[in-house]
Amino acid sequence: MSGEAPTQGPAIELRNVSYSLAGGRSLVAGLNLTISRGETLVFLGRSGSGKTTSLKLINRLLESTEGEILIEGRPQKQWNVIQLRRHIGYVIQEAGLFPHWSVERNVALVPRLENWPKERVRERVEKMLTLVGLAPAEFAQRLPHELSGGQRQRVGVARALAADPPILLMDEPFGALDPVTRAELQHEFRNLASCLGKTIAFVTHDIREALILGTRIALLEDGHLKGVYSPEEFMRATDQEARAFLNSLNDSAQNA
Repeated sequence: MSGEAPTQGPAIELRNVSYSLAGGRSLVAGLNLTISRGETLVFLGRSGSGKTTSLKLINRLLESTEGEILIEGRPQKQWNVIQLRRHIGYVIQEAGLFPHWSVERNVALVPRLENWPKERVRERVEKMLTLVGLAPAEFAQRLPHELSGGQRQRVGVARALAADPPILLMDEPFGALDPVTRAELQHEFRNLASCLGKTIAFVTHDIREALILGTRIALLEDGHLKGVYSPEEFMRATDQEARAFLNSLNDSAQNA
């Protein structure tokens, strides 16, 4: 099936989506959520709240046990699963790079799988490395262990963007970095997201990160969606779980 998609309507829809383990334990329950084209929606919640599970359901790393997911207006299960995943870039913590491959080869992975011409692949790799702030002449032939944590994350973003997917999933991509590098990458990513116009679903448990990066924030608790807020609305939210996150923000400021 072709990866071409309609140009109108939401990029992602989750309709009453649930996911339960074989023993019956529910990780996500009755999730109803629409992610608009070009927005950055942040899944915010504590550990075990269902954030990463929700992300994996979108690209079928997990199969929902109930409900329906639509990608670009098409029921997810009508997509060829390989084409679906190539239509959706995926960035995880510590980048998940192939350790014995050069930066260039890591970034070129999906374009080569798509049988792009060699020259087009080379040009795309150079463009993506430049986009994420890594000079191709300096970094293209390095191996992942020769990079800093922040540089590896940049390579991970470049790889996810290499085939120009319209949707990008990011699972706590900056969570393992030191605070200074993390803040730098958050700032760079916010600028990058505004330039690229991709639809982005971003998982974090960091309220600051959610407020900085999110067009909207989807708050999860114990597998349930508690609410969806703009950053400004979240700051005024009265939900108990939202207030707990905001109180943690205030406590950190007072202890700084």
